[in-house]
Amino acid sequence: MRILQIIDSLEAGGAERMAVNYANALANEMAFSGLVISRKEGPLLNQLNSNVSYLFLNKKSVIDIQSVMKLRKFVIQNTVEIIHAHSTSFFLAFLLKLTYPTVKLIWHDHYGDSEFLSKRPSLALKFVLPFFNGIIAVNQNLKNWAEQKLHFKNVVYLPNFPSDENNASEQTILQGIQGKRIVSLANFRVQKNHFLLLEVAKKIKISHPEWTFHLVGKDFEDEYSKQIRALILDFNLEDIVFVYGSRNDIKNILEQSTIGILTSQSEGLPVALLEYGLYEKPVVVSNVGEIPLVIQDGINGFSVETNSGQLFYDSLVKLIENDSLRLHFGKELQKTIEKKYSKKTVLDQYSNWIALCI
Repeated sequence: MRILQIIDSLEAGGAERMAVNYANALANEMAFSGLVISRKEGPLLNQLNSNVSYLFLNKKSVIDIQSVMKLRKFVIQNTVEIIHAHSTSFFLAFLLKLTYPTVKLIWHDHYGDSEFLSKRPSLALKFVLPFFNGIIAVNQNLKNWAEQKLHFKNVVYLPNFPSDENNASEQTILQGIQGKRIVSLANFRVQKNHFLLLEVAKKIKISHPEWTFHLVGKDFEDEYSKQIRALILDFNLEDIVFVYGSRNDIKNILEQSTIGILTSQSEGLPVALLEYGLYEKPVVVSNVGEIPLVIQDGINGFSVETNSGQLFYDSLVKLIENDSLRLHFGKELQKTIEKKYSKKTVLDQYSNWIALCI
């Protein structure tokens, strides 16, 4: 098969990581694997394998005919059979279909606010999805929504999978003391709820002042970001909370980290959690989205009620004060990831489903 991934940008978000992960993985499995970026390149470009065909469209507007024709030419030249459109790139895939009807379309729904699907706009999707052959949902809520709200029949739930690719050139050096670092891999978005994380950090500073927090993720320099930075100052956390922005060298960062945390108020299946597990990090995470299917509370990590700063704090303290528990949780979570969320496991399901779509 000949499959092309399409996504809007290569910023270091979960959907973007998965577009790159699929393109890289399929390059070793399929006759052709490609990746098209419609609007903006970014740091994840360095993670793309050399055997993946790549095109940047530099799309300027929602309906950019020049970009559509450029994409069409690329698809024809590479005899692409299937377009795998991630997130909001579904509309570009639809426009391509109008100009090149023989290509098959698949939409990959990475919607992060899956706890609030009742508020999700659906008009555009209902208009274009009749042109698609299938939908991939990153959690069961999204699968149910596509079937019940969009009345789409061919929907499959496929979990995200982590990548152990290590092509990153930058080498981030974390502040703080080795063995006493708590890392959060989360872009600065409202759903990630960094405010709760800072509330927890405020308590940890009092009880365990040598432990530090490391926030790794895209900073959009918006109002949310300003509020985070203001709280760090208001809470006097400058000496224990460090902000790094978007980074490529996740493996390197996690090797320097001790505990992984996610304080999200909504999630699909966060790639960050899978990466924590891949590198044997014990975790404290919110019990939202697909996370409870990954984390068995008290067995391979702590999964706690979202928005409960006290539960996050209590769980972190248990890990901070118990070396053997950290080691046990890390190993158990890695086993879970390898068994249910490995690249091979997901790609086998993907290939079988794709065959039915064409």
